[in-house]
Amino acid sequence: MKTSLAILALLFMTSFSALAQEPTTKDPLLDRLAGSWILHGTIAGRETTHDIESEWVLSHEYLRLHETSREKNTQGQPAYEAIVFIEWDEPSKEYRCLWLDSTGGGGLSAPTAQGKRGNDEIAFLFRDKDDKDSGVHTTFVYNKGVDTWSWLIDNEDGGKLTPFARVKLTRK
Repeated sequence: MKTSLAILALLFMTSFSALAQEPTTKDPLLDRLAGSWILHGTIAGRETTHDIESEWVLSHEYLRLHETSREKNTQGQPAYEAIVFIEWDEPSKEYRCLWLDSTGGGGLSAPTAQGKRGNDEIAFLFRDKDDKDSGVHTTFVYNKGVDTWSWLIDNEDGGKLTPFARVKLTRK
């Protein structure tokens, strides 16, 4: 009995040790977005600067981005803040993204965006749940030569795209 318990304890410790090791990268492109970034560019026609901290969470299943504008509102809080979760779904060969921000709520009632991978880009489409001809196209483009990201965000209304944001992320 004691021998069986010792073997069982050894198996448990070995299994736990294997689980505690660093997880493997599921998507090398998405892995390049992890880290500390400064976002600078134009959003809604205004120059802006935000700070972004991104890290793998929940056993390396999701990349969580926490975006905070340096501009403050009248209460002294960030004028914009977002928490974004991105995952790679291997079976479908698609990304999924949930974008929650401080622009009025409703992020949990909207469906997640699916995204396709290009060479060094991820293109997401967030569809309006009530109007299938409206939505937001958000494309993340990685420039490996200088280790930066560009985010291109366009609003779609009735099938027509209008630029909303053109920003660049550089490492802190």
